[in-house]
Amino acid sequence: MRALVTRPAAQARDWVRQLQDRGIDAAALPLIAIAPPADTAPLVVAWQVLAQRPLVVFVSPNAVDGLFALRPAGTSWPAGTLAASPGPGTGAALRAAGVPPGCIVEPSADAPQFDSEALWAVLGTRRRWDGCSALIVRGSAGAEAEGSGRDWLVQRLRESGVSVDTLAAYRRAAPQLDAGQRVLLQQALDAPAAHAWLFSSSEAIDQLEALLPAAPRRWSAAQAVATHPRIAARARAAGFGQVIDTPPSLDAVADALRSLPPPSIESSAP
Repeated sequence: MRALVTRPAAQARDWVRQLQDRGIDAAALPLIAIAPPADTAPLVVAWQVLAQRPLVVFVSPNAVDGLFALRPAGTSWPAGTLAASPGPGTGAALRAAGVPPGCIVEPSADAPQFDSEALWAVLGTRRRWDGCSALIVRGSAGAEAEGSGRDWLVQRLRESGVSVDTLAAYRRAAPQLDAGQRVLLQQALDAPAAHAWLFSSSEAIDQLEALLPAAPRRWSAAQAVATHPRIAARARAAGFGQVIDTPPSLDAVADALRSLPPPSIESSAP
């Protein structure tokens, strides 16, 4: 069984390496491309007034990378500003970018789920937020795959009396597969039971369907591991025969992949 990691290229490479370290046969098949936003000027301005924000929420590692790519030389993260993360990947990106651990707010490592709801459970008990100003750093409008979750958090903050602004730090675009990745995609089509798709975004499934508008579907024999219930529901709607919903930690994903039955000779034949 080969696991196909569909995250954006940089994250996919890291996940493939760590899954392989855990004994998983994994390969990168990025189904979402990440690019700078069309207008980067707001990112520069954001750094100039960052200390005026009690709270900055980063929706993903891409949001962290996008904002910190334009950090002015010699600028440190302001001590009075909290950097909020919905999960361990974004939290790790914040620490790697130099945000002090004491400024990072995120769900606990043993949280049952990593998403906007889990983050709000932590933020809601942190302090009173009424009268504060928050910034949500995300993808460009209409490009965030789990947009409903982000909008949910914006609504909760506003209901708590927070003035919320959003900032586009990156764009999500259609993938540009190289020759090797196209071969891998064809192999997954020809032997669906021999591959397990790892989905961390509903948009990856959208892009997969867009890549193959006229191709014969054999997803009923395919297996998928999804790192959120909403993503799992999208995979089932796309026709994947077996979908496992698991927390997005590496160990949980590796365990889910190991739990999948090995393909039989008959089910793997084209």
